[in-house]
Amino acid sequence: MEVPELGSPHIVAELRERVLHLRIDRVERRNAFSQDMYRAIKRAAVWADEQPELDAVCLTGTDRWFGAGGDMGGNAADQEGLAVEWDPTDQFPFRHMERCSKLWIARVNGLCHAGGLVLTLHCDVTIASDRATFRAPELLRGIPDPFLTSRLAAMVGVARARYLLFSAKEISAAEAGAMGLVGAVVSHDELDAAVDGVIAQIAATGPGARAAVKRDLNQRLPLADVALFFRSIRSPEMVEGMAAFLEKRAPEWPR
Repeated sequence: MEVPELGSPHIVAELRERVLHLRIDRVERRNAFSQDMYRAIKRAAVWADEQPELDAVCLTGTDRWFGAGGDMGGNAADQEGLAVEWDPTDQFPFRHMERCSKLWIARVNGLCHAGGLVLTLHCDVTIASDRATFRAPELLRGIPDPFLTSRLAAMVGVARARYLLFSAKEISAAEAGAMGLVGAVVSHDELDAAVDGVIAQIAATGPGARAAVKRDLNQRLPLADVALFFRSIRSPEMVEGMAAFLEKRAPEWPR
C-alpha cells in the first residue's frame, strides 16, 4: 500500500503495519482546520475504506494541539482546487469517517475544541491525554453546528450536551471521561502505549465483524441536518460572530 497525495501539507500521513496514521500539523495556528485539511481527512477516509489490508486509521495532533476548530480566516493551501466544489460542506470528513469500514482512533494529545471535538465525536475509539481539554464554542461565533448537535447528545446525553453547547465551557480530560465524551483518559506519558495497545486489540478482531458492528452502531445515530448550517451561514448574526472572533472583540449581536 502507498498513501496517495491527500492535498494538504498540514495532514501528515504515514502507514505503519496495518494502520494509517494521520497527524494534524499546523501548530502556528493551533491546528486550526482549513478547508483543504478537512478535505485531506475526507480523502483519507475514502482511501482507507478501499484497503482490505488496513485495520484502522489513527488521528492525532502535534505539540499541545489536537485541533482548535475551523480556520475563520478562510486560509487554505489549495484555494483553486477547493473552488471547484459547489458545496463547501463536501470537504467535511465527518460522514465519510463514519461510513468508512475501518475503525478510526482519536489520539487526543492536547487542546480539542470546535472542529477538533467534532472529529473526535465521529471517531470510533477516543483515547485522551490527561492534558487534553475539550470545548464547543460555536455559539460564541453565531454558528449552529449540525455535526455537533447530532452527535454530542448521543454521546453524553441531552442535559450535558445542552450544558456544553449553551455554556461553551472548556472542560478537562477527566470531566470528558466522566461524562462519556471520550472512551479513556490516560497519563500523557502513557498515551502512546495506550493507543498502541488499543490498535493491537483491534488488529486481533475479525475485520468483517468489526465493520458490521461499526455499521450497526452508527446507523442508530441521527443524521446531521446540514441545512441548519446553510440557513445560517450568511446571516447577519453569523457574519458578526465571525468578524468579532477575527477582530478579537465581543460580538454585537443583531436583534
